Amino acid sequence: MQKSIAFFDFDGTITTKDTMFEFVKYSRGSARYLVGLCLISPWLIAMKFGLISKAKAKEKLLTYFFGNSDADKFNRDCHSFSTTIIPQLVRQDALAAIQKHREERTDIVVVSASAENWVAPWCIQNNLQCIGTRLEVRDNKMTGKLLGTNCNGPEKVSRIKAKFDTAEYKTIYCYGDTDGDKQMLQLATHPYYKLFIKGA
Repeated sequence: MQKSIAFFDFDGTITTKDTMFEFVKYSRGSARYLVGLCLISPWLIAMKFGLISKAKAKEKLLTYFFGNSDADKFNRDCHSFSTTIIPQLVRQDALAAIQKHREERTDIVVVSASAENWVAPWCIQNNLQCIGTRLEVRDNKMTGKLLGTNCNGPEKVSRIKAKFDTAEYKTIYCYGDTDGDKQMLQLATHPYYKLFIKGA
């Protein structure tokens, strides 16, 4: 039997918005979210101009909003966000592409720079596999630091290859929408950049 697999980026590909910012707004409230963005804006601007990495900017944001917060409470908020808010952000054409692959018995994997804490519950609910950025926890407290490397760019490929032998698959679909997906798209026999399967 000829095997096939589909790798989907999450933010901006499956969803209409960046879920990390939406999660902060959901868990901390709009007022605290806006104040926090103002305070950490120098790091976000530095990231935009390539002065610091996306991983470093992400850690600044996560540390500001969640550093030293209770990990159990954080994960409860992630699960609630995943089941109540993420469905409102999902693109219908993305769901159609996922369903088409499911009908064709293609293995389907979400590969995201966002944290597994809120992406994985949505994936589990939709019977999808999940690879995402991992967050550090110490003494049941969120540190705001990443556990390992940010799952973006070449790290997406590294994480995929650590979990799957891509040589076993005759057909590989990849979906992405930013430069952080381009290395993953190079794995594909059928790459889709900012679009989905025709007719899906």
